[in-house]
Amino acid sequence: MKMHFVRTTLILSQVVTSFSMALADKPNLIVIMADDLGYADVGFNGCRDIPTPHIDSIAENGVKFTSGYVLYAVCGPSRAGFITGRYEQRFGFERNPQYRPDDPNMGLPTDETTIAGSLSKVGYRCGVVGKWHLGANEVHHPLKRGFHQFFGHLGGDHRYMPEELTIKDSAAATDEAESYRTWILSDHTPVKTTRYLTDEFSNAAVSFVSSNKDYPFFLFLSYNAPHTPLQATTKYIDRFPNITDKKRKTYAAMVSAVDDGVGRVLSKLRELKLEDNTLVFFLSDNGGPTTRNGSRNTPLKGDKGDAWEGGYRVPFAARWPRGLPKGQAYNQPVSSLDIFATIAALSGAPTDPQRPLDGVNLIPYVTGKKNGPPHEAIYLRMFDSQKFAIRSGDHKLVIPARNVKPQLYDVTADVSESTNLATENPEILDELKQKLDAWTGELVEPRFSGLIHTPAFQKKQKNANRN
Repeated sequence: MKMHFVRTTLILSQVVTSFSMALADKPNLIVIMADDLGYADVGFNGCRDIPTPHIDSIAENGVKFTSGYVLYAVCGPSRAGFITGRYEQRFGFERNPQYRPDDPNMGLPTDETTIAGSLSKVGYRCGVVGKWHLGANEVHHPLKRGFHQFFGHLGGDHRYMPEELTIKDSAAATDEAESYRTWILSDHTPVKTTRYLTDEFSNAAVSFVSSNKDYPFFLFLSYNAPHTPLQATTKYIDRFPNITDKKRKTYAAMVSAVDDGVGRVLSKLRELKLEDNTLVFFLSDNGGPTTRNGSRNTPLKGDKGDAWEGGYRVPFAARWPRGLPKGQAYNQPVSSLDIFATIAALSGAPTDPQRPLDGVNLIPYVTGKKNGPPHEAIYLRMFDSQKFAIRSGDHKLVIPARNVKPQLYDVTADVSESTNLATENPEILDELKQKLDAWTGELVEPRFSGLIHTPAFQKKQKNANRN
């Protein structure tokens, strides 16, 4: 009996050891997403007046994606696509949701699998820090969508100074403006914060990495900066004495605070000896709204909300010392869709065959094991404004506004979309239009009314148009 017990114990010990080794071999994943960051506002894309050394280190020690796209030109739909790995137009999330804690339909459909839900099934600890914006009803809470930890706010943005956060209960906020003033949620518990909000989020991110160092983990560090309102502390504003434009100065301070936070997270990875096997992505959720927050999208045309490159082509870089080359520029078009597909392939995380991912595993392409572009095409549809785009190879077809004829650009040679080639290349235009029509035929209409349909938003737009 004693020998049998020893043999059983030994077998169980070997099983546990094998399982632990298998978990240890899975790469950690950190996705750092800025909010409304301009294409030209990081050093690796040529910024000179706002130093971003820590963000730049991701590109310098990994891969800079020069043609990195997100899925939409505004926040909520872009994030919905990233977190599911699927074009969000397939499941009707094509508007910024209203802040409606009482409405279970106003958010990410519950039958869609999130990247956290998938990774949780193969032993990952998953956390989101910062902005959620995928629904304020309880059914959409991050802890109901595959995450184990949450420290952030449920709405589309937030005020940054702790004294301005005066609404304790997130469910008591009645609209978007009030949601900006709610206390921060630690899982489900409201917390009265005491620091500048970007610093609070950076602290929480470092804490998450430390407390989950013994597991494979996924951290979605979802900064709401540098989205408006433009607010920064003296510590960060004083770094920019040479910027005279007040809006640009405050914006620069907000970006600098994000960069500090990125540096602290990367430093913690080095300290814990997790750096080599942690895949870190950095990107913005959409292009910069240049007139609103002082951002710059140079040399791209257009802003947040546009089907031009400036609306949804963003700063995009990744670093993974164990699996990615160092200091490489990758020029083929890639998408935020690819983050889910890449980590699923590396970790063995399951995906839903009824809702297949639209992204691809980027690693074989970046390392040269696969040739050619990762995507036959990258698409955009903005339902309410009837803006469309398709990028395939060097060429892009864009319908920049309702009832405007399709235009054609070579965005490799003409990144600023300055020369319309439609007349000279009707066959390319027709081919791209056919692909775009086939893709839009797979989509559904929006499933909920958006922020744009609220009286407050419409009044704000009317006032802006008068000015």
